[in-house]
Formats: sequence, structure tokens, C-alpha cells
Amino acid sequence: MTALNLRDATLDDLDWIAEQEAAIFGSSAWSRDSIAADLQASDRRRIWLRRYVVVESDEERVGYAVFGFESDVFSLFNLAVVPEARRRSVGAFLLDRFFDEARSLRVREVGLEVAVDNAPALALYRSHGFEEVRVRRRYYQHGDRDAVVMRRRL
Repeated sequence: MTALNLRDATLDDLDWIAEQEAAIFGSSAWSRDSIAADLQASDRRRIWLRRYVVVESDEERVGYAVFGFESDVFSLFNLAVVPEARRRSVGAFLLDRFFDEARSLRVREVGLEVAVDNAPALALYRSHGFEEVRVRRRYYQHGDRDAVVMRRRL
């Protein structure tokens, strides 16, 4: 397997992330403007707005994740893998880095919300120890889909 490398996203990644958001998440995608605002926030790591990370394989971007604090829970806001790389464990790699980041911050619980009809994502998260807490009706992204709220103790 080709090595995967993780790095913080920069404004140079903006067009690619926005394109992947639209292709992968459709109408639930975050807007290019909101992604740009997050990437330009100079204090985003200090106060933990959303932190974007990019995974590369042979200098080709194959996925990204967005995480940070939501209330008092360290949350995975987004995890995306380009279709061509989905069988290369990129999602598991991103989750492992998410857990590493949480542990470095001494976080005891992590969380996420995923659309109820996203079976591959639900399976990935369950296989990494997340448990379902509840379903939020008409909540996911733009409010047109239900979301499964998941948590994992570290």
C-alpha cells in the first residue's frame, strides 16, 4: 500500500475541497465561502473553529477531514475520501488521526453526526468504536435529512 501523509489544509486546497464537497455530499455540501472562511481564520487552531486536514498519497490528495470542538465535545464534522481511494483505508487513516488529535488534547469523548442513510459511513464509524446515541430529525447539514448522533469514549 502507498504511504498516506496528513497535513493541514491551506487556501491552495480550497478549490479541491469545495469540488470534493459538491461531488461527495451534493446538496449537503458546505459552501466554498464557508470553507474559505475557515481556512482563512488565523486563529482557527487556537480557538478550535473547524480544522481542515488533507490526506495525500504520492502527492495526490485522496481525502480530507474537518474536526474541532462543538460545545464540549471534540467532533468530526466531516470525513471525505475521493471515490478512487475508498478501498485504500483512507477513512480509517483519517479516523486514527482524529483520535490521535483528541488524545493529544486530553479529550475523553469524541462525537459526530452522520446521515441515517449513509450506510458505508455508519459501518466505518461503528467499526471504530462509535456508538449511536440518538437520531436527530431533519437535522443533517441543510435540515432535509435525519442524522445519527454517535459518540465514542477514549
